[in-house]
Amino acid sequence: MIEIIQTDITTLKVDAIVNAANTSLLGGGGVDGAIHCAAGPELLVFNKTLGGCEVGQVKLAPGFNLEAKWVIHTVGPVWQGGIQGEAELLRWCYINALELAVRKSFGEIAFPAISTGIYGFPIEPAAKIALTAMKKYEHNFTRIIACCFSLADADVYQALLD
Repeated sequence: MIEIIQTDITTLKVDAIVNAANTSLLGGGGVDGAIHCAAGPELLVFNKTLGGCEVGQVKLAPGFNLEAKWVIHTVGPVWQGGIQGEAELLRWCYINALELAVRKSFGEIAFPAISTGIYGFPIEPAAKIALTAMKKYEHNFTRIIACCFSLADADVYQALLD
């Protein structure tokens, strides 16, 4: 079941939340900064052992002080007009996170709108990519959550899901 909600992803009690991280995995702004802040300093210490992460790939970390048990870090592409393979890289963010969650037998996973903040990926095509991936894996989970920071983004996701 895919759910679209508008809330702070750090408050969700699920098996895993996905972090829209940067390649260093050492924290940043937006959802990445919020997750690091809520998880506590242990997340930064742990992430220093991961050796960073490439765009489209994923790395797993404990949730520490989060309600979620695990954090799946993924690095989304920076929007460059859509001519640098951004859509395919974003698709891999979702696919790789979902594949990891399946391998770990997670029942519930929540995603932010990856790359749509400071990285500038337009919300509608990003949401289409996200929902297409989620639908392919829906049968593997009790819940897949698209957790939007803004009501406007949630409305875009809901309209596309409907």
